[in-house]
Amino acid sequence: MTAQSAGPVINPDRVLIFDTTLRDGEQSPGASLNVEEKLTIARQLARLQVDIIEAGFPFSSPGDFDAVQRIAAEVGTPNGPTICGLARARKEDIQTAAAALKEASKWRIHTFIATSDIHMKYKLKKERPEVVAIAEEMVAYAKSFTNDVEFSPEDAGRSDPEFLYEVLERAIAAGATTVNIPDTVGYTTPDEFGALIRGIKENVPNIDQAVISVHGHNDLGLAVANFLAAVQNGARQLECTLNGIGERAGNASLEELVMALHVRRSFYNPFFGRSPESEEPLTGVNLKEIYRTSRMVSQLTGMIVQPNKAIVGANAFSHQSGIHQDGMLKNKLTYEIIDAQTIGRTENQIVLGKLSGRNAFATRLKELGFELTETELNKAFVRFKDVADKKKEVSDRDLEAIVNDEIRQVPELYRLEHVQVSCGDKSCPTATVTVRMPDGNDRTDAATGTGPVDAVYRAISRIAQIDNDLIEFSVQSVTAGIDAMGEVTIRIRHADTVFSGHSANTDIVVASAQAYVSALNRLAAALQTEGKRNPQTETVSIG
Repeated sequence: MTAQSAGPVINPDRVLIFDTTLRDGEQSPGASLNVEEKLTIARQLARLQVDIIEAGFPFSSPGDFDAVQRIAAEVGTPNGPTICGLARARKEDIQTAAAALKEASKWRIHTFIATSDIHMKYKLKKERPEVVAIAEEMVAYAKSFTNDVEFSPEDAGRSDPEFLYEVLERAIAAGATTVNIPDTVGYTTPDEFGALIRGIKENVPNIDQAVISVHGHNDLGLAVANFLAAVQNGARQLECTLNGIGERAGNASLEELVMALHVRRSFYNPFFGRSPESEEPLTGVNLKEIYRTSRMVSQLTGMIVQPNKAIVGANAFSHQSGIHQDGMLKNKLTYEIIDAQTIGRTENQIVLGKLSGRNAFATRLKELGFELTETELNKAFVRFKDVADKKKEVSDRDLEAIVNDEIRQVPELYRLEHVQVSCGDKSCPTATVTVRMPDGNDRTDAATGTGPVDAVYRAISRIAQIDNDLIEFSVQSVTAGIDAMGEVTIRIRHADTVFSGHSANTDIVVASAQAYVSALNRLAAALQTEGKRNPQTETVSIG
């Protein structure tokens, strides 16, 4: 028997934010994270002050178990968030989750089973009474490990409401303290989803003994709207991800939900029994950490944030229309409902240059919220001096790109040692590349291509000799100006699995080569452990 964890507050007076970036978000194709990267994001989620971190699915692979265990031990402090692990309604899953989570001060087992007719018939091959019995038994089993148990009826959005009420009632009676209602395929509309939550409030006799949570996908672009409708009807926990990443079209976006509840407090306050004028926050999230957390998740997962993305997109606070610009100059409120500084997004302040010393560099990184080991700091400082020699001014966003690029814990089986290209409008693009091989020897090759990057990729492919298809190549400027650092993200596919690579450099060709080698390292590491269960190839989703 493992140590019990205190259960959640059953009647929270605000919305609990349940972040599933490290579990459902990681199921985005190519977004696989290693243990160190997950730990880095988990630490930042703690600074963001989310209420619950769903750290992973411990039974799915040894790597996921290790990640959940380390997050529980290092991030699950008494003043930190609750650490949660996903488990199918199976004893083996629940036992494994408990073993991974037990070092956290507050921890939760999240177990689930499908309740829609289509899932029960084709996936589970079980009848309704069997599903009810399993749900009841496995919730009770999870309760034997911890007082904090969450139960999800998968595909609740397409389940028969009367059957759903029965399952939820039995799960709560068995010990579930949170019941999560997933719109697994992003099918419902806001009115429907709100009515579903209202029906649960009205028809599940013991619903006052559990927190109602919601989880949903964005297949129709309605996830955030659905969640806000759920809040109006009694939901008090929102399961979401940074930047809305996740399977298919992604999950409900954390930053959009939190800022909607912040900006429109006067509208949502009455649903919490408050006066419209109340200034008390509706979530516990530290708003000033939103933008930096978004950037970190984007860089570590390789999932680029679209420029027109609400709240955190590059264009979210940009104004090009003359009418808009004129209004902004007269009063920002004419065309902005959010102050960019509220989410920690400020104008780039140039604070460091090539003459800046290590102490100034370390101090500024600490101010930006980075907590680096001595080894990481040394690596980042060497990279900073290299960039500072090429750029007159180094911005905070440059520093973020440098640090996130340097501390990414990608297994270094292959290492780029040298890249040189020759190209022009009248010449054939040619690249010469040297790569340090897994055996420690250097190998050099040259290739031609349709452009310098294509030539580099062809040369690296000939050296590494690992079959893959390049399916995505994207470049983003970190800051403005001709000397700006560029961030390159690529995705390659091997068999049915996608691997991402990311790098930042003032030289786009070098960044492209580094990003490709990074992706190859992820692929090579996966091939070394082939045969083990992997959350990228054996995903289990509740929504």
